Amino acid sequence: MNNSSKHLAKIRRVGWLPMMTLTALVAGHSSLSEAGATFKIDDTKWVSIGAGLKTSFSTAEDKAGNPDSPKWSTNFGLNNLRLYMNGQIHKYIKFTFNTECSNCGDGGDIRILDGIAQFEFNPYVNVWAGRQLVPEGRIEMNGPFYSATYEPFKTPFEASDATIQNVLPGPDAGTFGRDEGVNFWGAAIDGHLKYVFGVFQGLKSTSYSGPGKTANADGNLMYATRIAYNILNTESAPGYYTGGTAYGGDGDVLTVAGFAQYQEDGAGSYQKAGDVLMAGGDVKFEKILPNKAVLTLNSEYKNFGISYHNGAPGLGTSTNNFLVGGGGGGLINPFQGDSITSNLLYLIPQKVWIGQFQPYVMYTQVMTRQGFTSAQDQSEYEAGLNYIIDGHNARVSLLWQGGDLSGGGGIWNPAANGDFVNAIKLGVQLQI
Repeated sequence: MNNSSKHLAKIRRVGWLPMMTLTALVAGHSSLSEAGATFKIDDTKWVSIGAGLKTSFSTAEDKAGNPDSPKWSTNFGLNNLRLYMNGQIHKYIKFTFNTECSNCGDGGDIRILDGIAQFEFNPYVNVWAGRQLVPEGRIEMNGPFYSATYEPFKTPFEASDATIQNVLPGPDAGTFGRDEGVNFWGAAIDGHLKYVFGVFQGLKSTSYSGPGKTANADGNLMYATRIAYNILNTESAPGYYTGGTAYGGDGDVLTVAGFAQYQEDGAGSYQKAGDVLMAGGDVKFEKILPNKAVLTLNSEYKNFGISYHNGAPGLGTSTNNFLVGGGGGGLINPFQGDSITSNLLYLIPQKVWIGQFQPYVMYTQVMTRQGFTSAQDQSEYEAGLNYIIDGHNARVSLLWQGGDLSGGGGIWNPAANGDFVNAIKLGVQLQI
């Protein structure tokens, strides 16, 4: 791949541009009318737009009806709706502006997803500033549109993945895996070693006194890093982003990575603050078999821990994997424990009508640290069939989930009752 092609692949994955836009860019903007979403200003300036949506139907066991005779629930949902805008204003300066409406069908609001000023100088040192992904494990870095499965997020939230600004007045530790800050990223050893180091706002302390005042009174920042090494072929994902599968497009891949997030006084209460450390590792293996089928394996482990200075504060009310606003007021108590999640996928080489079938299995286990909550360990099995029409741009998924994870199909929840619940879902993903 020449330098121009590499640069354009980077633009596509960073801004999730449509394939037609890429084609026009490779051709030197000679076919702007065909691209439709890219607007050239001059030889170095351009703006592009795109969109993505995920919508689904789900039914879960014993989730409807009266408690004496529970029935299967039925639910149509608009899971994600995103608008993308990207541009270049200088040879070394680009920008990204994306919005998200998560769970719009349940009354979700359109929110700013990304707002990034991108200074890209060379393969080794680049700087992104603004609201952006906090470095962490592959599944989070894939995002919902570049994951291998329709519902990838099963493990407990990190601070950068669970906004709390609507629960308490003031503090906000991030949303959708994003936070305000700066990332320094690059690649070395012919692209095999990829690294990113970030500094972010993290948990913000309220500025007023009283029972609602939170931890982090000193305004400590959150630090995050991810370092990955491609043992076989390099992955085509740009910057510090990742993908759950390339459907064989990157050839044989074996990537190992480690990651961590840390914030002093990033949890607890004003009187009893604690240092937050989330660390883990992940592995991706993708192999093109002799029959041209593609075998993909993703596995990820995380450890969540808090070190309290003056003893742990009392527990609060569970909400979105956080315990919030207990008797001491202003309590922010993220999950403590371990989690592991893995998936195995097989892309059948033969095309059926307009796409290819990809059966898969997935397993997730969340192990709660003793004394954190009264919740027990939770797990979930999943088996599904993806119908791949145009890679990550057009995909249909049918899946079964069974377990006690969040009461059947979802992210760990301390309020789950431990019952094994079956769920069936049909999801559609489209991007341009």
